[in-house]
Amino acid sequence: MLEAGKKAPAFKLLDQNGSTVTLASYVGRRVLVYFYPKADTPGCTQQSCGLRDIAKKIGDTAIIGISPDAPAKQEKFADKYELPFPLLADTEHVVAEKYFVWKQKSMYGRTYMGIERSAFLVGPDGKIEQAWYKVSPKDTPANLLKALK
Repeated sequence: MLEAGKKAPAFKLLDQNGSTVTLASYVGRRVLVYFYPKADTPGCTQQSCGLRDIAKKIGDTAIIGISPDAPAKQEKFADKYELPFPLLADTEHVVAEKYFVWKQKSMYGRTYMGIERSAFLVGPDGKIEQAWYKVSPKDTPANLLKALK
């Protein structure tokens, strides 16, 4: 698992508009990288809209969402809820594995692989400042605000 002080794993993924986004392009500013299981589901909507609602309160800190959804699904999600930040498509879960959030899960007796909802505050130097594994949707915005104080 990643922890404070470790270098954040680099990534290069397509966003909801088909543009390439890299973590390296955010060097010099803080960025919240959050992972969510599936666009437009109740928990992911709560988490993403909560971050949208605090976006103006976090100064120069950027927000990036990542899920296994394709760019087209990310675009519908972003448009539907007016999400003002990049939603990246990690369809092969390569980045999720680097951040140790691609996990075995189970629901209704069925076992499958999926995203463990998590968030990481990356500092201007590219190192992890905070890591929140298995975070609840409503706690993601609150954790970010608290960490930035």
